[in-house]
Amino acid sequence: MLKSVLSVVSLLLLVSAAQAQQSGRPDPGCGRDVSRFCRAVMDQGDGVILACLKQHRAKLSKTCAKVLTDNGQ
Repeated sequence: MLKSVLSVVSLLLLVSAAQAQQSGRPDPGCGRDVSRFCRAVMDQGDGVILACLKQHRAKLSKTCAKVLTDNGQ
């Protein structure tokens, strides 16, 4: 029983990660910030979303700010 629960959880995590990559967001660690600050440009591609996140850098969550910094932004 525990094995099948762990298998399902692992599968859900993989599907979530794949969806996040396909959604055009720079990183899953910034998903909430993108929804909060950049909703109007979410369909305009990674570059526009990244520019929006940079514009709102002072308001970003620590997680998202770290993602940007770790990726040279």
